[in-house]
Amino acid sequence: MAGALAAGLAPGVGLRAADADAMPFDAQTVRTMARALGAAAFQPPDAALPDALAKLTYDAYRTVRFDPAQSLWRGAGLPFEAQFFHRGFLYANRVQLYEVAGGQARALRYRPEQFDLGAAPRIGDDLGYAGFRLHGAINRADTVDEIAVFLGASYFRAVGKGLLYGLSARGLSIKTADPGGEEFPAFKAFWLERPQPGTRGIVVTGLLDSPSAAAAMRLSIRPGEDTVFDVELTLFPREDIAQAGIATMTSMFLFNALDHEGADDYRRAVHDSSGLMMLTGRGEALWRPVTNPQTLQVSQFADASPRGFGLMQRARALGDFEDLEARYDKRPSLWVEPIGDWGEGVVQLVEIPTK
Repeated sequence: MAGALAAGLAPGVGLRAADADAMPFDAQTVRTMARALGAAAFQPPDAALPDALAKLTYDAYRTVRFDPAQSLWRGAGLPFEAQFFHRGFLYANRVQLYEVAGGQARALRYRPEQFDLGAAPRIGDDLGYAGFRLHGAINRADTVDEIAVFLGASYFRAVGKGLLYGLSARGLSIKTADPGGEEFPAFKAFWLERPQPGTRGIVVTGLLDSPSAAAAMRLSIRPGEDTVFDVELTLFPREDIAQAGIATMTSMFLFNALDHEGADDYRRAVHDSSGLMMLTGRGEALWRPVTNPQTLQVSQFADASPRGFGLMQRARALGDFEDLEARYDKRPSLWVEPIGDWGEGVVQLVEIPTK
């Protein structure tokens, strides 16, 4: 049946909720789909929206809220729940969502009554979703808090216990800092596997697509003091890719206490990450502080089989930032530990100037 799923990805045919009520699903299903997708010509995502939604302002989009009472798995006695994002503003792409249970995948269908649209108009019954977020007991056993969010291109974010959202991970990056412009792969669909009662983790599989490549990405997510993602990425290029970024992360840095020049700001620092940390294949620990350069700056750290790398937020006191609203002291770090031998390559730090 995986082949039949892949057939739904032929040029001009997208993943739609009405394709089937239930489809067999296993660990190879999305890889098979990604392989078929990568063998076909690229088709842009479905981004058609009524003008009233496409032209929503930032503030208007923020008034659109999902009704928590309609969360997936609410009241089922399971350790996780899922809520969905409405399309609009910057988030025009339709992202198909599926629930997997008992070896079957069933499409999750958009329903207008799931949302309080606030300042947005109520238009249509088949608008689809822009993404989703996961909730679970991470801070207190009796409270369901937000754990991770998948919204926009291939970006996703997560938190550990007691932390707030900060930097983002990305499923795949292509041509970052390329003079010809960056390519942004995007998730077309996600499969959310129904968690078992009493388990600590949840499995999400995503289907990625871009002009240069398609990919399948399986994430086993275990929230806690440190929230851990076990990630498997299978890439199917449509063409030679000179610069593919694996385990990419994107953060924000404006200034810190040692580099405050030109910043008319009472705060001591404004950043989600302090610097790039790396543990080389030889066991050498490297630290490179992040800066806000005058021009685009690209630094490369060559290595063979690195043991780990990531963007870290070292400052952990409120007084390091003096921002009661943003609470940069509670922003997470993101650390990657490669599984297996990645061979030779570079850890690349791209610093983009900002005012």
